[in-house]
Amino acid sequence: MNITKAKIEKLPTPETGQKIYRDEVLKGFGIRISSGGTKTFFVEKRIEGRVKRISIDKYPVLTVEEARIEAKVLLGKIAKGENPIAEKRDDESHKIDLRQVFNDYLVARKDLKETTINDYEKVKNWGLKDWMDKPIVDITKTMVMRKHSKLGESSEARANLAMRLVRALFNFAAANYENGYGKPLITENPVKRLSDTRAWFRVERRNTVVKAHQLPKWFEGVNSLANVDHNTRLDRADMGRTVRDYLVLLLLTGLRREEAASLTWDNVDLKSKTLTVQDTKNRTDHTLPLSDYLLKLLAQRYEGSKISGYVFPGYGPKGHIIFVGKHKDKAIKAAGFKFTLHDLRRTFITIAESIDIPFYAVRRLANHKMANDVTAGYIVTDVERLRKPMQKITDFILRSGKLKNNNNIMEIGKQKLS
Repeated sequence: MNITKAKIEKLPTPETGQKIYRDEVLKGFGIRISSGGTKTFFVEKRIEGRVKRISIDKYPVLTVEEARIEAKVLLGKIAKGENPIAEKRDDESHKIDLRQVFNDYLVARKDLKETTINDYEKVKNWGLKDWMDKPIVDITKTMVMRKHSKLGESSEARANLAMRLVRALFNFAAANYENGYGKPLITENPVKRLSDTRAWFRVERRNTVVKAHQLPKWFEGVNSLANVDHNTRLDRADMGRTVRDYLVLLLLTGLRREEAASLTWDNVDLKSKTLTVQDTKNRTDHTLPLSDYLLKLLAQRYEGSKISGYVFPGYGPKGHIIFVGKHKDKAIKAAGFKFTLHDLRRTFITIAESIDIPFYAVRRLANHKMANDVTAGYIVTDVERLRKPMQKITDFILRSGKLKNNNNIMEIGKQKLS
């Protein structure tokens, strides 16, 4: 048929499927009518050995005359050996922005822990906000160099983290996205320029610890969190005691902050004197023996605990403590020196090594990977074999902190931590 406006208006709607009408004037031009009544112009031609149908647009969004013009353009390209379908796909692929890559990356990496995802979100929001809507193909080596340098003015360590995230996203994009012609959308990672030019910032790894002579003041500072002020609501005082016990547990176990914060009573066995952190950073469960002091601390927490599955309950949506910055700052002020939560883990490991705890016991207590150590593969470290090293570390910390055991957990001079 000769496709005209009048004839299109009279075309019947099929009950099911679709009906195709081809134009007898412009070969390859036609209109498709679906059972829902939608009418779509198209061109149909052999492309690279196969008959392909390319949608133009719907009627009456386009008039017949406008659709014919579009059809002639497409048919002309095909006649020249071009592939309009590939061109369209290529145009779409070049619109993929960094935000889409970031979101696709998180979906694809099902093994990422929530803490890791949160870290990525923080880095993205801190340094990459203005890049999120940029097509990834438009991000160049020069842009990477300038962005890295600019971010470094605020924090060299975080600038490196931001570019490592960009590098991971580009590697992901190179493996997962194609252009319209089936070739990789990304052929070179622009972050490689930082390595080629040795432009990465040299950031010294933090190695601060709470020194042995600082431990008395540290315990005094932490103990101040449990001091009850008559003007303070009881639940606030409870939170102070909770954070105090949390900080002490970090120091005496070397656990990572999230591992300790999310510890549940189901994973504390007071009878066998152990605690277990499930699905750790190393993707394994981590069981530790409890020293005498930790056993008493947890036993008292359990007896006085409210209805909560967490050892250290909090008021947030997760149910356990998350942010302890204000309480930590109060302890720091009382102690007279700064420390971070991860400093407590480093202190535990440093003390363990300094008092000649065997190398493999230290690594096992700290839950460090030993996959590349051939010897470690032949050593099975039972929890009970770690009990003496754990007790030895606790005893050293308590002595250094001028603490002594009693029936009410422990005391600093005349002050009691309970």
